Amino acid sequence: MSGPISRRDRIEALLQQAFKPETLQVTDDSAAHAGHGGFDAMGSHFRVRIVSARFAGASRLARHRLVYDALASMMHHEIHALVLDCQAPGDPPEVSAH
Repeated sequence: MSGPISRRDRIEALLQQAFKPETLQVTDDSAAHAGHGGFDAMGSHFRVRIVSARFAGASRLARHRLVYDALASMMHHEIHALVLDCQAPGDPPEVSAH
């Protein structure tokens, strides 16, 4: 038997269920935030790259709201920070400021 499911894996499962994405990458960036507000060794800072047909025709804000809605059960208690790259198939990739 395996232990409890990680937060990263729960995020991935919720997004898979909600969006049936072509591409999904969930990265736990929490270690880079050790000592900062909201840090939790169980995972609290995540980066998500998702490509889904559900985002077609939606604005960037609307796409982010859809993701936040899908993760509502984890927001504010388990997820402190979430960096999103939400694309529809065929969209050009977002330019990151990082």
